[in-house]
Amino acid sequence: MAKTFSGGCLCGAIRYETDAEAKAMLKCHCRDCQRAGGSGYAPAIALPAAAVRITGTPRYYKTVGNAGKGIERGFCPTCGSQVLLKFERIPDMIAIQAASLDDPSLFEPKLDIFTSSAWAWDHMSPSTDKRPRGMFD
Repeated sequence: MAKTFSGGCLCGAIRYETDAEAKAMLKCHCRDCQRAGGSGYAPAIALPAAAVRITGTPRYYKTVGNAGKGIERGFCPTCGSQVLLKFERIPDMIAIQAASLDDPSLFEPKLDIFTSSAWAWDHMSPSTDKRPRGMFD
């Protein structure tokens, strides 16, 4: 049975909900995610984009990843909370930031990506799959 993932930004202007099964739960250690989130990694849950219901209007900031494809980080224009990720490389997927979940305990990461950019102080679980670059590299 699929879990219900719901959550949103700090001020509540952006909300999302889905009953879709997660395609991946991961921690991204790339420098862009580190800078955007102010942490050692971005915890994210990848889901089918068509199955995620979003209320409110996020603003997006686009960067270009190592594969030359765009990555858009969706954030609340009111409180600045980063909530969503869209990927040019996989347009039928969307990711939600795990810290924005109403129940963050639903996040069970199985993968660490861009581990070549991880910091020594950012200890990774020995049980997750590790990839020095992205999911597809």
